[in-house]
Amino acid sequence: MSIGGITYKTINGKRYAYYQWCENGKQRSRRVKDDELELLAAQIESAKSQVALSRSLSLSDVRATYSAQPLAAFKTDVKTGALLENFAAPVKGFKKRECFATLHDYVYGENNDRVLVLYGLRRTGKTTLVRQLIGEMDAAFRAKTAFVQVNARHTLADVNHDLKLLESQGFKCVFVDEVTQLGDFIEGAALFSDVFAVGGMKVILSGTDSLGFVFSEDEQLYDRCILLHTTFIPYREFERVLGIAGIDEFIRYGGTMSMGGAHYNKDKFTFATKKGADDYVDSAIARNIQHSLKCYQYGGHFRSLQQLYERGELTNAINRIVEDINHRFTLEVLTRDFASNDLKISASNLRRDRVNPTDVLDKVNAAAIAQKMKRLLEIRDRDECSVKIEDAHRVEIREYLQMLDMVCAVDVVNMASLNNSGSRTVLAQPGLRYAQSEALIRSLLMDEAFKKISIGERNRVVARILDEIRGRMMEEIVLLETKMARPDKQVFTLQFPVGEFDMVVFDSENACCEIYEIKHSDKVIPAQCRYLLDKKKCRDTEFRYGTITGKYVIYRGESCRMGEVEYLNVEEFLKGLK
Repeated sequence: MSIGGITYKTINGKRYAYYQWCENGKQRSRRVKDDELELLAAQIESAKSQVALSRSLSLSDVRATYSAQPLAAFKTDVKTGALLENFAAPVKGFKKRECFATLHDYVYGENNDRVLVLYGLRRTGKTTLVRQLIGEMDAAFRAKTAFVQVNARHTLADVNHDLKLLESQGFKCVFVDEVTQLGDFIEGAALFSDVFAVGGMKVILSGTDSLGFVFSEDEQLYDRCILLHTTFIPYREFERVLGIAGIDEFIRYGGTMSMGGAHYNKDKFTFATKKGADDYVDSAIARNIQHSLKCYQYGGHFRSLQQLYERGELTNAINRIVEDINHRFTLEVLTRDFASNDLKISASNLRRDRVNPTDVLDKVNAAAIAQKMKRLLEIRDRDECSVKIEDAHRVEIREYLQMLDMVCAVDVVNMASLNNSGSRTVLAQPGLRYAQSEALIRSLLMDEAFKKISIGERNRVVARILDEIRGRMMEEIVLLETKMARPDKQVFTLQFPVGEFDMVVFDSENACCEIYEIKHSDKVIPAQCRYLLDKKKCRDTEFRYGTITGKYVIYRGESCRMGEVEYLNVEEFLKGLK
């Protein structure tokens, strides 16, 4: 029986302690009473110390056993020496992500008996970070470093064998890549911290099954790991690392680090096409969740998703939920923006355009188009699977998407009725949303009713709708990145009976707030700040959220000031968020 450890779970708002250990290859668990918690914790720490001492005393025996073993004795793919140097060479000169500093500090910092877990969805830069760090090592440090590549054919016993062999040969830093591919990783992950990290080895675990790491951190690696997540890629990193500037480029391609330099081929981006986006959802997200659930608690954590899994339809269901999130987003654009009174403003602006004036929006019945598309969307959203997707499935899948940092909920507060406040689901990978929404709109416009419109006007309608989608997405990007950068503030959309503030940043401690409008336009138009200058809206806001310290319009034009409203360039604003 292993020493095990204590983990905590929150049930109905109350925190409970559980003692967990492995016995005969199976994980066991029991509740710990409050009066025995302190004594049990002390006993566990004492046992760990004895194991560490025993290991140090017998290390010479271990080295005697393994030191003469040839490289062929490794059971996994292990890179050392020249192979390691060649592995790191291709990324030389690539710009580094901000999270590189955390990885660097762990490897070169003092030993803390913990492992570092580097995880995130595919193509978010995990392996590149590792290769960059290895490439910067001096010869002496690299000589004590190894990169271990595992796959689904390997077991935890194989990795344990290889790490012991490396340890016996004096290796001090080991990267274990794709460790979640091990079928028994979640249940036995404590091996890396309790045996090797405690013995002085720096162990970096990486992999694309992010959910598996979340489960293991909650169980086996509780309080024995440092988590470094790569999935969320803000605009400032997209521009600085890839050398691609512009909010519209970020909307179309943002969400992965698939290209490493300043020169890029748009067709090779993950979200350049609908097929690329769908393949990513399937391989990087849906299969990630399914694999982790299958390995966690011996498959005992499927909950409401059990029947879908048994029928082989779980991956498809996850795909449909992601698609459904985007369908609902597109519906909101059509019904709230494209068919709204704001269309009159756009029609006026297009008529007065000096380069390409047009009255197309005067001729198109936007409301009718929006309603037609809404009906078509609802038809497309019907479930054809043998197991009907219920609300319970949606709730659990969304929960896992949140654990993956794939989606984030941004509050929408209703000033007239706070009890009716809700939230909007924001995708952390904008390119995925745009690719699916763009393809959806273009396919819907192939309907016979729309084919009766001339090709010129039909293309202008498509362009107008996609512009509205980009506008709504720019709003979501600003909300999400502001929320992530200011965890000490409340960031939300504030709705009034008529109109809204696109973003409010509320400082409850100092009883003050900032109010924002977010516009995809690159021009200063008086109507953009009409709500910001509405005295009643401002009075009501100050009553509930304190003094308004700033009124801003975030847009694509140059930063300037118009009276009491400050116009901020969106790229400059996003790059300023830290």
